[in-house]
Amino acid sequence: MKGVWVIAGTALALALQTTAARFLTGGVIVVDLVLVVVIYAALAGGSVTGLLAGTFAGFVQDTLSGGSGVIGIGGLAKTIVGFFAGIVGTQFIVTQPLSRFTAFFLATLLHAAIFIGVSVLLGLRELGRPYVATLEQALGNALVGVVAFQLAEFLPGAVERRRLARGRPRR
Repeated sequence: MKGVWVIAGTALALALQTTAARFLTGGVIVVDLVLVVVIYAALAGGSVTGLLAGTFAGFVQDTLSGGSGVIGIGGLAKTIVGFFAGIVGTQFIVTQPLSRFTAFFLATLLHAAIFIGVSVLLGLRELGRPYVATLEQALGNALVGVVAFQLAEFLPGAVERRRLARGRPRR
C-alpha cells in the first residue's frame, strides 16, 4: 500500500511542479516537490521505503526532464537521500516540526551536494557556486515538508472528529 501512495505522491508532485514552472517567470522553482515526497516517504516509512521512493521518483523525474543529457544523476541523488532520510526517521525521533524541518533541510543539502558533485565529476556542466539557490531550495523544501506532515496528521483526525460530531444529538 505504501508503494501506491509513493507513486501517487510522485505523480502529483511532478504534475504540480511542471505546471507551476510554466507560470513562474524564468521557470525557477524554489521547491523540489518530488524530493519532498521522497523525504516524506523515507521519514514516515523507513530506509527501504526511502530508497525505493528515491529510486522511482528520481528516475521518473530524470526521464521526464531530460535536461542534463544523462539519465540517473537525479535518481542516484534521490536514492541516497531517501535511504539516509529513512535511517534518520527510524533512528531518531522526528515527530516535532523543528526536527522535521531540520531533516528536510539537511536532506535537501545532501541531495544538492550529490547532484552537483556527480555532475561536476562527470564533466557534464559547470554549475558554479549555487549556494544561495541551494539554501533557498532547502528552506522551501523544509517548509513544504513540515506543512505536509502537519496536514497528513491533522486531516484524518479532523474527518473523524467531524463524523463523531454529526453523530451526537444536538442540545
